[in-house]
Amino acid sequence: MDKIINADKYIGRFAPSPTGPVHFGTLLAAVGSYLQAKKNNGDWIIRMEDVDITRKVDGSDLEILHTLEAFGFEWQGEVLYQSKQTECYRYALEQLIEQSLVFPCICSRKQLVESGSGIYPGTCRTRSLQEKSDHALRLLAEDITIEFDDLVMGRRSQNMASQCGDFVIKRRDGLFAYQLAVVVDDQLQDITEVVRGADLLDSTPRQIYLQQLLGYSTPGYCHLPLAVDAAGNKISKSEGAARVDIKNRESLLRHVLDFLGQKPPADLCDADISEIWKWATEHWDIDLVSAANKIPLHT
Repeated sequence: MDKIINADKYIGRFAPSPTGPVHFGTLLAAVGSYLQAKKNNGDWIIRMEDVDITRKVDGSDLEILHTLEAFGFEWQGEVLYQSKQTECYRYALEQLIEQSLVFPCICSRKQLVESGSGIYPGTCRTRSLQEKSDHALRLLAEDITIEFDDLVMGRRSQNMASQCGDFVIKRRDGLFAYQLAVVVDDQLQDITEVVRGADLLDSTPRQIYLQQLLGYSTPGYCHLPLAVDAAGNKISKSEGAARVDIKNRESLLRHVLDFLGQKPPADLCDADISEIWKWATEHWDIDLVSAANKIPLHT
């Protein structure tokens, strides 16, 4: 049974980090989010998640866009860059401060590791926001259980206090953290469904928690199984994964569709990229996406 979002206008997004070229795992997320938007007669937009400017590789944003164009992706509107959204993040932070939910944390990574706790132990909760020492800003995790139904991974539940803990929303170096930035951007761009890799499944309760605190709407979520190598490691830029070869784009696109359980027919082996997209758009079925590699939330 096809699962189609009931909304006035479906808006999906693809949000790569410009830290290197497109690899197979990136392509998986792009294809899945693109076809889900097509299935729902919606818009598909692109966001460059460069909030962590220390990891940005010069020129990689343009290389990503060039690769997407070569594969035949079509997106709506201008590409949004998180690095230009600082004022929006600052405004959201002020809203959280007004609720007395933010505190400075001077703990070093070494101290946190030595604490032996899997989650932040609350060491700095009583510190004043006037803290003079170098510090990050953490969000107080209240005793609230966040539950959501993931389109692929099923029902998920996480208690913010006992299973997540207070988490960083602004880093020691002054940069806003991914968790806050992505929540603000999804709201500003009216995202109705987030389709991304299962490596971000554990981030979703934190993001829903932030949405609730900020009075934002909560989009639907769909986390796709991860592509892993022979050793079971996630294929990623940080692990030095090879960039996709646009000369083999037809073969790669068919491979992605097969990985996502769509079972492209043999006669697509001789098809050009536009024919493959036509078939994929007409036959996309999220229920066929395998959830065999489910990743549990951290406990």
